[in-house]
Amino acid sequence: MTIAEQTSVSPVVSAMRTIRLIGLTLGIGFLIFLGGALLQGNFLIDRDGRPIANDFVNVVAAGQLARDGKAASAYDWPTHKEAEVEAIGHDFENYYGWHYPPTFLFVAVVLAGLPYLAAMLVSLGASFAAYAAALGTILDRRTGFFVAIGFPAALWNITAGQNGFLTAALIGGTLGLLEKRPALAGICLGLLTYKPQFGLLFPLVLIADRRWLTIIVAAAVAAALGALSWLVFGTASWQAFVHWMPITSRVVLDEGGADWSRLQSLFGFVRAHGGSETLAWVIQGFGSVTVALGVVWLWWRRAAFDLKAAALAAATLFVTPYLYMYDVVVLGVAVAFLLRYALAHGFTASEIMGLVVASALILIFPEVKTQTGLAAVLIVLAMIAQRAVADARLIRPER
Repeated sequence: MTIAEQTSVSPVVSAMRTIRLIGLTLGIGFLIFLGGALLQGNFLIDRDGRPIANDFVNVVAAGQLARDGKAASAYDWPTHKEAEVEAIGHDFENYYGWHYPPTFLFVAVVLAGLPYLAAMLVSLGASFAAYAAALGTILDRRTGFFVAIGFPAALWNITAGQNGFLTAALIGGTLGLLEKRPALAGICLGLLTYKPQFGLLFPLVLIADRRWLTIIVAAAVAAALGALSWLVFGTASWQAFVHWMPITSRVVLDEGGADWSRLQSLFGFVRAHGGSETLAWVIQGFGSVTVALGVVWLWWRRAAFDLKAAALAAATLFVTPYLYMYDVVVLGVAVAFLLRYALAHGFTASEIMGLVVASALILIFPEVKTQTGLAAVLIVLAMIAQRAVADARLIRPER
């Protein structure tokens, strides 16, 4: 390698090492925090040595009901709560509802076959590995791993026992594989139907970009999963899902039963700060349509794929009213694509500051009664938009 080549490569290598170091430092910090919470009886087990109930208990309870041939009962709140108490071995104050389509019962059934704490650790570990692997297809494997462990939303996904890693892995897999392996990307997108609110933009974008193979495979996977779940868990499970979804929507979104300040969406922001339900829907609708049109336009035109993918990943979080902090792990996918673009074109001071502020906003989430996750998403979207505008100016003379 010549001296000139070494000079041109070294800034990229240096930047990647810095990214890995930051990710490692944050990851160690998160482990120390979790270790301290465990010792204090605030994580996994309480001071009496009993498992602590969190969002994961709804998965084990639903899986056990399905194993007992009562899959439809997972959607009945009183019956499901009884199963949650049985799964964890003691009563607890809150209720964690099962709001997923019957297709996700396959995962729940497998996890319900393990002891509760073991099932949670397996779920978090396996989904994190998939998430890190997805980021590894965007960046290199090592850098992707350190970005995965250092992204702040990962901490809150772990404490909640939630599936944000899985959602991010499927979105990251869809976008990371789209260019070279469109069929595999379609499989990831088809599996994402377990959380359909995060697939709203994908059909529009894929049609605009004429990704027909990915669309066909995704539709086939979704249809096959639906048919298989119908055969295994019965018609009653789908009937219960359809019956209880409007009720869940009314309780969570309309009545604020899960605390509007926890919803990291425009809708949640308006409602948490005193706005009416009508105003919240109008603002959420206007914001969602505006961002959706911008993302579709970006994918339709000639632009860098990294910016397209980053915009779609971030916008996926923005357009849904039903968004919690553990879902903001998906923003790590957008950040990974933005980092890949910046590594090729150089970082700007505003991007470095923006990433620091967005990370800090996510970290302070438990201490602030407002939508810090939404603010982080908006910051990342703004950085992507800034790059997209600059990218368009570079491409226009070539045309």
